[in-house]
Amino acid sequence: MINFDFKPASYFNGTGPNTLICKLSYPESQWGEEISIYANALDGAYYYEAVDFYGNDIKLNPEKSPHELSLQELIFLIETMDVDPKTAQGNIQLTLSGIPLAESILYPDLEAYFLEKRKTFGMI
Repeated sequence: MINFDFKPASYFNGTGPNTLICKLSYPESQWGEEISIYANALDGAYYYEAVDFYGNDIKLNPEKSPHELSLQELIFLIETMDVDPKTAQGNIQLTLSGIPLAESILYPDLEAYFLEKRKTFGMI
């Protein structure tokens, strides 16, 4: 059973002001797109950033939070990622419409959630 209320105790292990929250890969994409989501600590808040190969400005919701995200909040952030079509590089809009494979050390159930979703839509 997936615990959607799960929150990691901390994003950081003392090695720096930012950390990789999760890595998303889209195997159906022509080039096997990947997006990495990072948390950055600044002024008592966490700011979130999504980075892809093309340097797209990926909009996240939420952009920041005062606490670590629950699994449910992270899933919402991933599933609502968006880009401005006028500035989009590559085929990011099509990529974002897919269902990713997810990896995360901080959120152990994230991978299972997206694997189940891919099964439901016949992608596995």
